[in-house]
Amino acid sequence: MSNRRTTIVLAAGAIAALVATGSGAASGTPHARAAHIPTPHLRVTITTTGHGQNSTSTMTVKGPRRVSAGRVAISLHAVGGEGEVGVGDEAFTAAEGLRRAGVSPLVLGPKEGLALLNGTQVSTALALAALFDAENVFAAALVASAMSLEAIKGSVHPLDARIHAARGQPGQIAVAAALRTLFDGSAIVPSHVNCGRVQDPYSIRCVPQVMGACLDNMRHAARVLEIEANGASDNPLVFADTAEVVSGGNFHAEPVAFAADILALAIAEIGAISERRIALLIDASLSGLPPFLVREGGINSGFMMPQVTAAALASENKSLAHPASVDSLPTSANQEDHVSMATFAARRLHDMLDNTANIVGIEAMAAAQGIDFLRPLRSSDLVEREFAQIRSRVAFLAHDRHFAPDIEAMHGWTLRDDWPLPITAVLPSRSTP
Repeated sequence: MSNRRTTIVLAAGAIAALVATGSGAASGTPHARAAHIPTPHLRVTITTTGHGQNSTSTMTVKGPRRVSAGRVAISLHAVGGEGEVGVGDEAFTAAEGLRRAGVSPLVLGPKEGLALLNGTQVSTALALAALFDAENVFAAALVASAMSLEAIKGSVHPLDARIHAARGQPGQIAVAAALRTLFDGSAIVPSHVNCGRVQDPYSIRCVPQVMGACLDNMRHAARVLEIEANGASDNPLVFADTAEVVSGGNFHAEPVAFAADILALAIAEIGAISERRIALLIDASLSGLPPFLVREGGINSGFMMPQVTAAALASENKSLAHPASVDSLPTSANQEDHVSMATFAARRLHDMLDNTANIVGIEAMAAAQGIDFLRPLRSSDLVEREFAQIRSRVAFLAHDRHFAPDIEAMHGWTLRDDWPLPITAVLPSRSTP
């Protein structure tokens, strides 16, 4: 997707999402990323064409720093001034919301309303928003896995490029290469070359295989969603060159539902293997670190309960990862007798992402604690930079304390998007086609 993100094409629901926040007047410039917006300005271009209509509506609005997934699904009629919207606990008419936002009601031309309603826009927007956050969680998990390996003085030999070339899976090869770069210059790696340990547990040794498979799934989902976001998914379609209106089934969101289900698998597995590394870190018999990553373990419980939290979240993701696309109930007197469930498939991804972001954040916090026990040894510059980012949010755990603020702080660390270049280079929306 990379530089192809320069034009933002979102569902009408995204306009309603921004309008409903009541957060400013029309102004600003376009930003390059659709559903995850690091600046407060967004241009939304809605192409409501079907085939041959060539009618485009553009609105530039000032919105929040991040468009929440829930708001993307706000009803289309709000942008036309119908219905109700709200900010906080205050509710008012959509017309008043538009007035407060400094935006004129959207006046639709022939076929435009049908094109927006009878398509896959909301499902696609929700899935794209999830994809962008999944990329950040994936990047955070790679950093956390590298820190965990350093904390337990694990082996980097399983990252040997020959191992991954022999299998040939592209995601696996890319992840191993990114991790090798992360460890470049580490003083911890050569400090235990003669430790006698033969092999690390799978959650350390098989990171390229597991995370590489997740990356391949994310790349596939990105390709499907990019095509969908730029395709004609409404019905009927107008073919102006032959003056024909043809009814079909492009509104069926099966491709989006499958892409969302694939993303669900990746998100669940990123969290599952991260939780296993947390369990490894707190187990003194495997990690070589103090029990539960705290001194005076008989007095302090250390990272025991954060690991329990991570295990609960990983377990919840197992249920949420069940494929939505295999479900279908007929409606409309059996005219709509098979549906994709794509909107739910995409919407539940955001709950899963919150869970996995918390799991990965807990792992990174625990791994930083483990690295502190290795001082004065230092890891690579890239890893130490991430360690400093974590310590700017969360202090070393000398004695038990309330962990909720730390977990919340690490959730923010996980969802940021300024990751080291070796990692961002492999992400679907930031790599060249």
